[in-house]
Amino acid sequence: MLGQALELEYGVDLTIGPALEEGFYYDCYMGDKALSDGERSNIEKRIEAIAKDGQRFERVVVSRDEALAMFEENKFKIEIINGLPEDATITIYRVGPMVDLCSGPHLPNSSFVKAVSVFNVSRAFWRADVAKEPLQRVYAITFPDKAQLKEWQHRIEEAKKRDHRNVGVQQELFFFHQLSPGSCFFLPYGGRIYNALIELMREKYWEYEYEEVVSPNIYNFSLWETSGHADHYRENMFSFDVEKAEYGLKPMNCPGHCLMFGNRVRSYRELPLRLADFGVLHRNEFSGALHGLTRVRRFVQDDAHIFCRPDQVMAEVTSFLKMLNEVYDIFGLDYTMALSTRPEGYLGELELWNKAETALTEALNSTGRPWVMNPGDGAFYGPKIDITVYDALRRKFQCATVQLDFQLPIRFNLTYATEGTESKRPVIVHRAVLGSVERMFAILTEHFAGKWPLWLSPRQVMVVPISESSYGYAQQVRSELRKAWFHVDADVSDRKMQKKVREAQLAQFNYILVVGENEKVEGTVNARTRDNKVHGMHKLADLIPLLVQERDSRSLNSVFGSHD
Repeated sequence: MLGQALELEYGVDLTIGPALEEGFYYDCYMGDKALSDGERSNIEKRIEAIAKDGQRFERVVVSRDEALAMFEENKFKIEIINGLPEDATITIYRVGPMVDLCSGPHLPNSSFVKAVSVFNVSRAFWRADVAKEPLQRVYAITFPDKAQLKEWQHRIEEAKKRDHRNVGVQQELFFFHQLSPGSCFFLPYGGRIYNALIELMREKYWEYEYEEVVSPNIYNFSLWETSGHADHYRENMFSFDVEKAEYGLKPMNCPGHCLMFGNRVRSYRELPLRLADFGVLHRNEFSGALHGLTRVRRFVQDDAHIFCRPDQVMAEVTSFLKMLNEVYDIFGLDYTMALSTRPEGYLGELELWNKAETALTEALNSTGRPWVMNPGDGAFYGPKIDITVYDALRRKFQCATVQLDFQLPIRFNLTYATEGTESKRPVIVHRAVLGSVERMFAILTEHFAGKWPLWLSPRQVMVVPISESSYGYAQQVRSELRKAWFHVDADVSDRKMQKKVREAQLAQFNYILVVGENEKVEGTVNARTRDNKVHGMHKLADLIPLLVQERDSRSLNSVFGSHD
């Protein structure tokens, strides 16, 4: 219906139109022309007219030659058809005057659509390649009634308010620059949040006995040939020549960790060996695919690799899932888990796969949480557990992962000596909790809507003196809070106290401490929270330990019981 509307309204060449988690989009070619937001209503009216017309969706199977003849004037469709396997079943759908390649299925007819929103138009490129033709991408969504559309629109408006790209600018957390596309500049306030996330993971690493390592950023390409990434991942890597040899920036840490494991002879007594790395990674994403902090070129993962014996897999995965649950509980994030098992083209021994899948099943069962099976969806080198996280708006994200790998130990010829001095291969457990720190930063920004809990907040306390005579005491209060490692400012501008308090609330300071002559004499502060609640007079010496407790326990709630 969207494709028909675009063809009738603008005479476009349609390219692809996939379904999304919510809604769908169509990419279309318009030459040098471009769509504007103002044209969305015209497209909506066209779709509404098609819906009222009750046009049937008709599925037709065609031969390759028939398909090529039907779309001979659309070079994009010709390329798609030519790229299909020789034995592919090619299907088209007809709705009214519009015909397009589609696997379906669809509703019986267009009258089932009772509400529609064309909610965005943007620029794209054919095959997501900036060197290819520029396209117009039109996003839309349909519903069986207007009530569901209104509910969705309300949720989308809330999501826009929370958009990490907007909050990042408003709170001076980060920015991007055209001189380094896809690489984020974290400003001081953003750096505080970033470092707090890494510090959380470092504490968990200590608790769960991981060893943090530091590995190189640049490797000779022979490393990636050994690991297999040169064959399957080269186009996503940044590479360059050094002294007539090809080198690349690392897109992941695992090959380097394999070099560390293989650096000397290993004994079974050393296993499991848990190597954690906060090294900087680079992936050469197409510029058209870059999106705030969720799709970048330069990022850091809370990446770790566990080298263990096959009989240790269950215990290691169980321990990881426990860590994962603790971290996500701190964030207040809900999540679901799925076991992805052996695909058709798997590598390795069937017996090893069966034991690994049994171990992962037992580890999942030990959590007491529900989980589902994704048969045949594992990687060719090992089964995995997919973890989907949900934010405050119930949007889904893929962050954490735990993946078994039987192939890298073979590729790098990794072994350990058994008790009987026999050499055996370890299993590698790839795992991450945050995923990329940048992506989790974005998710948490939107999850909390920029209202950070105290432990993550870049603006924890603002001291507000009532008058100039209290400036000195305000600075004294600030000094005492800094000694307790709080991010604290004192507003000694010449504005009125009420204005200062309001500005601090809008800036999302967790606590606003008002001080005057009485507070100076008594060594107290008048405490307020950003939700505009006044919590009265408190001895500074008594309040600081309470705030320390709230921060260090990583509570989501204020020490005074308020919660935004």
